[in-house]
Amino acid sequence: MPIFDFTCEACGCSKELLRKISDPILMACPECKKETFKKQVSAPSFQLTGSGWYVTDFKNKAKESSAKADTKTEIKKDASASPTSS
Repeated sequence: MPIFDFTCEACGCSKELLRKISDPILMACPECKKETFKKQVSAPSFQLTGSGWYVTDFKNKAKESSAKADTKTEIKKDASASPTSS
């Protein structure tokens, strides 16, 4: 279930509530009981875990592959820059 942020426009009360998408719209403030309780736009608060997600499987591979490519480029430059004695 997602966590939603709610704020009352009348008294300023703020709450984070677990709500199903199918739950009825919450309008009454739990503090002042006025119909000014509004859902706020906020960042989602969940994290995908397990294998197959960007954070667990692919995030560091891009850094590793670019570091390997840089190392190969440096080795090629060093090899072509060193003079050969004949």
